[in-house]
Amino acid sequence: MNRDESVRFATKYLEDLLSFFGINVAVFSTIDDEVIQLSVPSTSMNSLLIGKNADNLRALQYIVSQALVSREGEITRVNIDIADYKRQRADRIAEKAEGWIKKVRATGEPMEINLNAADRRIVHKLAEDYSDITTHSEGEGRDRKLIISKI
Repeated sequence: MNRDESVRFATKYLEDLLSFFGINVAVFSTIDDEVIQLSVPSTSMNSLLIGKNADNLRALQYIVSQALVSREGEITRVNIDIADYKRQRADRIAEKAEGWIKKVRATGEPMEINLNAADRRIVHKLAEDYSDITTHSEGEGRDRKLIISKI
């Protein structure tokens, strides 16, 4: 499948998955940095679809991604956002990161924060705006931590 076919397939596949739960909504899709972005509007089933610690949301992403892999899609990375959950979470993480950076700048002491990969990515990207701050990740798997330090 080429790029456009991959996006159409992922969109339809997610809509079909949601209809299994009785959720009949149109999924909005775009491509951003070689990742298919799928946006699901708010429904009464948001909490079920997102799940505790967004586990269900990640499972939906995995299922759609694996369906693309099995169909040999040109693009297989998928990001699903339900009712703007991820965007709102990213905003909250960015706000916290501003505070962390401010603290590191004031004290000069590095900070170690335990975050998941997506949240670490948000902080890394935000830290690029500061010439006197650097970030990197250390550790493996669930023990991986973000380090914010002054240059």
